[in-house]
Amino acid sequence: MSWLLVFFGASVLIALTPGANNLLGLHHGMTHGVRRGLAGLGGRLAAFTLLIAAVAAGLGQLLAASETALTIIKWAGAGYLLYLGLRLLRSTFRGNADAVELPTEPASAWRVTRKEFGVAITNPKAILIFTAFVPQFIDAAHGPFPAQIALLGAVYLLAEFLAGSVYVGLGAAVQSVKLSRRTRRNVDRGTGAVLVGLAGVLAASNA
Repeated sequence: MSWLLVFFGASVLIALTPGANNLLGLHHGMTHGVRRGLAGLGGRLAAFTLLIAAVAAGLGQLLAASETALTIIKWAGAGYLLYLGLRLLRSTFRGNADAVELPTEPASAWRVTRKEFGVAITNPKAILIFTAFVPQFIDAAHGPFPAQIALLGAVYLLAEFLAGSVYVGLGAAVQSVKLSRRTRRNVDRGTGAVLVGLAGVLAASNA
């Protein structure tokens, strides 16, 4: 149990690190509320589950060792973040600047889930987490490799869900303050600008 507790603690710290998915969770909590924000986390967890399965099947290490594959994933992730950021920025500049208002109809849970999945599955950092961080806790004394990957993967998914829930909750708390139309628009602009900035950082990284 001490082995799993140490892993869980480290996983929570990693999962809480600000990044594209957590920023997206914060934004979804602010714009769509807790229910849809938490539903969106399902997309992130689904993407991470696929990566865990890839590691258990031995594909994760091959993917991480392939510079071409990581480059393709990196550019796909940067392009998707750029798309989300620019789309969000454009939505705040439509029509008269003084009359802009966020849509009153929240996005569907499926749409929010798709965004979370797209950001998570195209993030090379997530691949490195499951090919470099998780295997460090593999020990022959704890059983077969696939079984340990499955167990550690489940623990990491729990940590990711808890961390994502914190960001969604923070966003929902901000939403409950009933910000003015202008303030909400500026928050959306800031979120869009950060997503565009993250796309640039990802594109310029060596990962």
